[in-house]
Amino acid sequence: MHPYTLHLPTRLVFGEGAIEKLPELTKDFGKKVLIVMGGGSVKRNGILGRARELLRDRRIFELSGVEPNPRISTIRKGVEICKKEGIEWLLPIGAGSVIDSAKAIAAGAFYEGDAWGLVLDSSKIKKALPIFVVLTNAATGSEYDDSGVISNLETDEKLPIGSPLLAPVASIMDPAYTCTVPPKHTAAGAADIFSHTIEQYIVADGNILTDAMCEGMLKTVIECTPRVLKNPNDLDARGQLMMASSFGCCGLLTIGRTPTPWPCHAIEHEISAWHDITHGEGLAVITPHWMRWSLTEKTAPRLAQYGVRIFGLDPRAPAMENAEKAIEKTSGFFRSIGIPATLSELGVTDEHFEAMADHVLSHWWPLSGAFRPLDREGILAILRASL
Repeated sequence: MHPYTLHLPTRLVFGEGAIEKLPELTKDFGKKVLIVMGGGSVKRNGILGRARELLRDRRIFELSGVEPNPRISTIRKGVEICKKEGIEWLLPIGAGSVIDSAKAIAAGAFYEGDAWGLVLDSSKIKKALPIFVVLTNAATGSEYDDSGVISNLETDEKLPIGSPLLAPVASIMDPAYTCTVPPKHTAAGAADIFSHTIEQYIVADGNILTDAMCEGMLKTVIECTPRVLKNPNDLDARGQLMMASSFGCCGLLTIGRTPTPWPCHAIEHEISAWHDITHGEGLAVITPHWMRWSLTEKTAPRLAQYGVRIFGLDPRAPAMENAEKAIEKTSGFFRSIGIPATLSELGVTDEHFEAMADHVLSHWWPLSGAFRPLDREGILAILRASL
C-alpha cells in the first residue's frame, strides 16, 4: 500500500436548518465579514437574507458577480475590499466557484503583490483570512478541501491555487439550499463529483478500503442524480450528493493508492480556460475518451473491475470486453442526465488544441504518472476524439 498523509481540518455542519448555527460558529472571528456570492439566486431564494439576519450584529460587506469559472479580475475586487475595510473573515454563499474565489481572496488579503501571483506560485501564501461556507450545490468539493481553481482571461489560463491555510473553518450544508439549482448545473455538479472519484479510482494500485469508498461514491452519483432531476425536492438524494461532493475531493479517496495527476482535470481546465464552458460538462465529455485512450491489455483489469462493481457486468467475461462496456456505460450515464456527449455541442473547436496540450505539459503535474502515461500526442488524441 502506498504511503499517505491526510489532514481534514474543516468542520462539516450538515442538515436542514444548519445555517442557524452560523452565529455560534463565527462568534470568535471578528465583526467585519465579506459575503462572496455569484448571481442573484441566493437573494431570490432567501439564503442571503437569512445570513444577514443571523449576522445582524456584524458589519457586513458584499462581493457579488462571481463567475462560473471564477476570474482573477473578480478576486482582485474582493482583495481590495478586504484591505480597505479590514475584513476579518469571509462567508462565501454558493457553490465551488464562489468558494474558490473566497479562498483566493483570503490569501490575497495578506499579499502585497497581485493575487494572480499566488495562483502561479501558491508557496507564496503565508497567511489567509478564515473562511466559513454556506454551500448551495453539490459539485466541486471545495467546501471540504484547501484548494481552488482561478481563471485569467488575459492569459487564457485556468490554474489551481492551494494551501493548507485555505481550508474553510466550517462548511454549512443544508440540502434544501440545493433544490433550486437548475437541472443543467445539478447534472454538471454530479459529473464533477463522478470525475473526481474516477480520477482517484482508476489508478494502477488501489486497496480494499478506498476501492470500496470510490465505488460507493460512484453508485451514489448514479442513483441519486436521476432522482433529483426527476424530483428537485428529494432532500434525501440531495443530501447524499452533498456528502459525495465533500468527500470526493478532500484526499480521503487517495489514501494508500497510486498518486493521481488528475489527467482529465488537466485537459478540461484548458478547454474551459479558452472557451469558458461549464467544468462538469467538460469533464463528462473528456472522461470516457480518456478511459478509451488509457485502455490497454495492462490497464483493462482495473477498468473491468469498475464495470463489474459499478454497472453489474459479468465478472466471468474477458477483462477487455468488460472494460469496453464500462466505458460505454459511463458515456451512457452522462447522456442520461442530459449532458452533451461532444465538445462540439459545447461550442468548442480544435483551434487551440495545440496550445492546450503545450500548456498542460508546462503547468500541470507530470502526466507520466497517469493510469496510462500521457504525453503531448496522447492529450491531443483525447481532445480530438472528444470533438
